[in-house]
Amino acid sequence: MTLFDTKIAIVVRDDLAGWQKLNVTAFLTSGIIGKSGDLLGEDYEDAAGNRYNPLAIQPMIVLSADASGLRKIYQRAMGRGVRLSLYIDEMFATGHDAANRAAVKQQQPEEMAFAGIALREEKKIVDKITKGAKLHA
Repeated sequence: MTLFDTKIAIVVRDDLAGWQKLNVTAFLTSGIIGKSGDLLGEDYEDAAGNRYNPLAIQPMIVLSADASGLRKIYQRAMGRGVRLSLYIDEMFATGHDAANRAAVKQQQPEEMAFAGIALREEKKIVDKITKGAKLHA
């Protein structure tokens, strides 16, 4: 039995430093959650009554690929009209959202150095798009 018809995949470039992989994953996750208002659950509460922020209701898979693999994943997604969250290398040098958007706006798609890509789509489509990426270790 499957709970979700969709799959969320986050693919990070395999040669990034550990802190960069975590940073990219966090930003990409926020893009997926932000675009899909139905992904947040209810607040959490512990036995003492302390309340905590809601989390995503759906599991996410974190994959890795080299730069060439990320480019292929990007091209497959764009060819299918799938909306992506992306993080490019230039964003590591910025300090806020407006600067991140400006960094992306300056890049032609074929020139972007992808640090990571995330998508949420039907499971079979996500599997086809992310083919070749490996489970992040």
